[in-house]
Amino acid sequence: MNGSVVFGDSAAAVTVRNLRVGFGSAEPVVRGVSFAVAPGECLAIVGESGSGKSVTARSLLGLAGTNARVSADRLELGGQSVLGLAGRAWQARRGKDVGLVLQDALVSLDPLRPIGREIADSLRLHTTLGAAGRARRVLELLDAVGLPEPELQVRKLSGQLSGGERQRALIAAAIALNPPLLIADEPTTALDVTVQAQILALLEQITGAGTAVLLISHDLAVVSRVAHRVAVMYDGQLVETGRTPEVLGSPQQEQTRRMVAAIPGDKPRGTRLSPSDGPDTPSGLTATGDSRAEVSPESTVVLEAIGLSKSFRRQDGTRQLAVDDVSFALHRGSTLGIVGESGSGKTTTARLLLALLAPDHGEVRVFGEPWSTTSEKTRRGLRASVGAIYQDALGSFDPRWSVAEILTDALHLRHERGAPHTTARLTSLLDEVGLAPTVLPRRPLELSGGQRQRVGIARALAGRPEILICDEPVSSLDVTVQAQVLDLLDDVQRERGLSLIFISHDLGVVQHVSDHIAIMRDGRIVEMGPAERVFAAPQHPYSAQLLAAVPRLRA
Repeated sequence: MNGSVVFGDSAAAVTVRNLRVGFGSAEPVVRGVSFAVAPGECLAIVGESGSGKSVTARSLLGLAGTNARVSADRLELGGQSVLGLAGRAWQARRGKDVGLVLQDALVSLDPLRPIGREIADSLRLHTTLGAAGRARRVLELLDAVGLPEPELQVRKLSGQLSGGERQRALIAAAIALNPPLLIADEPTTALDVTVQAQILALLEQITGAGTAVLLISHDLAVVSRVAHRVAVMYDGQLVETGRTPEVLGSPQQEQTRRMVAAIPGDKPRGTRLSPSDGPDTPSGLTATGDSRAEVSPESTVVLEAIGLSKSFRRQDGTRQLAVDDVSFALHRGSTLGIVGESGSGKTTTARLLLALLAPDHGEVRVFGEPWSTTSEKTRRGLRASVGAIYQDALGSFDPRWSVAEILTDALHLRHERGAPHTTARLTSLLDEVGLAPTVLPRRPLELSGGQRQRVGIARALAGRPEILICDEPVSSLDVTVQAQVLDLLDDVQRERGLSLIFISHDLGVVQHVSDHIAIMRDGRIVEMGPAERVFAAPQHPYSAQLLAAVPRLRA
């Protein structure tokens, strides 16, 4: 490993030496991990899901799990050993010696208590401040993390806050007692690019004030902005550590090189992101550059949105306009990327395109034929031509069904289940998405996130669609698994001549996959054009602001 780790420095906020974590009688999932983080330093631990990142972080707070076996030669917070702590002894350390920020702030915050009371509770338990002093401190904290109008926000429940506001409130709670160490476990993964930029700036501010930050992430572009050092984790071990520019600019280990190569931003359309000879590469599919014909104004339009508008009734009886006069055309064999922040109308647009919602005004046409304005009985003849891939593959499956049952149902062969020709079709479909027949008897919960998303793609392809609507299809995946899925979609599009609508808040992904881009804000398309032009020279101020917030790899 490049870089160095110094042990025995009592001034370090956290010192870990030869950490081992296992569960029950199984083999350890963290094996011999060692690092130290100094005050005012940010160390990022990066790696794929299952590499041991989060288990390592939780072990530093005594939260590895009730059946966890945690051992180490040294495990110290602020120079004091925490080995063997349990129960109330750990409770006394959490918040005071170490704060924790998780990815899902909505789950982490109590939905039944105003955020002001939740933040004040740690002050009540660990300080001598009176009620008035606690109230002042809460306002100071919310102001420090950039939450607007903190005197109003303190009364709100977490469900009344936006994603970015919830994450700021969670960070305020984590730093309320000025802990010398802050652990941030995937704190920006689910956030829009502009909110992500704000949270990263806040983490930089916290580090600059002298707090040690341990950042857990799989996003190397994010890491390159805020981390002083990087530790790459793979299969429970740290395989490479060092200063951030050195590790990301000149990676020495194969796993690190693959992660760097998998970052989609700024990589041209058709460029492969994952190794073509990897175990997950679909057989028979190789990337040889982008062979698609250039989309011209005269090429065939396969799907068209014409003046779409859709509103929903709020609890107070007023109506919210979610999609406002949206129009665009999708050409055969091309990809239209639709980007925007949460609440911009992206997903509502997708549901209108799939005829899962009826527009208030406007219409959708497929192959020039009425789609949204006709009956479902009439649409049935075209349904097989329009497939969908969703963000939450697990949530879109019946958890009781095996992969074989899911795909058999998609092929409309349920009455022929188990027939030799059905098994052959299932095997062929799995082969197309790079999965072995051995997954057929398994249920969704028995698959990894990447495998589930591949099954979701296989299900979408089962009806031989010509159009695919992809709504955040890779947002929950690690960068290397994301790369494999993006390469897979590119391969399948090339082989089948598919036309794609690709909806995402990740502009780096959209830039890589799209021929044309539509940028949405408040239900409207504010800018649309060729992807290369929009990213190089955005015309709308909002587009420029959005693109400027995209994290880029700084190596």
